[in-house]
Amino acid sequence: MSKAKDGELDALQAALAAEHAAVYGYGVVGGRVRPERRTEARAAYDAHRARRDALVREVRDLGGEPVAAAAGYALPFPVPDSAAAVRLAAELEERVAGVYSDLVRAAGGERRATAAGALREAAVRAVRWRGGSVAFPGLAERAGAASAPAAPSA
Repeated sequence: MSKAKDGELDALQAALAAEHAAVYGYGVVGGRVRPERRTEARAAYDAHRARRDALVREVRDLGGEPVAAAAGYALPFPVPDSAAAVRLAAELEERVAGVYSDLVRAAGGERRATAAGALREAAVRAVRWRGGSVAFPGLAERAGAASAPAAPSA
């Protein structure tokens, strides 16, 4: 496999790992968020599951073995109530946007367009959860550790 394809596969695997973490995280969000936001949480959960499943197929299409989901993930902060659940949802979306920005850089053609769409969707969901936005979604978050997928818990 070429260096470019290896980089693309690595970026796909990182996006898949982030989607695994987002699916897990939205399970927590859904259990803590207020009833009036549960439909929004469910829609995001479903969107991340669909992206995860598509990424599994793409990794296999490139000849890779898809990274498996961890049994559990360490959350970036405690989530005891609805306000924390909303913050977690925004954090999840910002992290996902960050890894999709990497995939946009690594991919070309249709895969780049798909990654850009996923980046846009994550950025829009982050704005809805947080109530504000950043100038360059997926890039500003890359300056710190905020863009790394949640770490699997032991």
